[in-house]
Amino acid sequence: MTVVTDHAWWLGSRAAGIVALLAITASVGLGLWASIRARRRPGMAVAMRGAHEHLALVGLISIGLHGVTLLGDPYLRPGVDGIAVPFALDYRTAWVAAGIVGGYLAALLGLSFYARKRLGAKRWRTAHRFAILAYVLSVTHTLGAGTDASTAWMRTLLLLTGAPILALFLLRITQPATPAPPPKAPRAPRPAPATPA
Repeated sequence: MTVVTDHAWWLGSRAAGIVALLAITASVGLGLWASIRARRRPGMAVAMRGAHEHLALVGLISIGLHGVTLLGDPYLRPGVDGIAVPFALDYRTAWVAAGIVGGYLAALLGLSFYARKRLGAKRWRTAHRFAILAYVLSVTHTLGAGTDASTAWMRTLLLLTGAPILALFLLRITQPATPAPPPKAPRAPRPAPATPA
């Protein structure tokens, strides 16, 4: 029982990290899928956008839990700087920094859903191109700092989820740009009704 209690914070952080990785992966994958116009079906855009947004929020909450639960770990003792400031922690410094930067990037992009109107659709889409970077940083963090990185199940999970992301990303960057629809011509004013003489 003592062993479980001593490791409870680490186990909680580890579980939250895995959920964060899966949610971010699913959100990025769904975002890539939605951005490929050839794969869109009528009526699916709204549902995909909603799922993409919710998965991003699950990922952000899990990233927060992943960091905060480490504060209680009696072995690592990262302190607030260790979970919030890149390169501040002495444990696998570069790999942890990749996770922190990826977390901030995921937060900026995920929360931008609520500022989309202010940013404008074009700027918002341009910013969202960096979502793949948040994904790459999270995988890098998992491989370098994660205690499960060397296990067969984690490597299999990363391979099974990473292959579709890579395929969708390559498809996205190689598909020809879809031209914007031409602006609608202004309507000619209706002629005034003829008045009887």
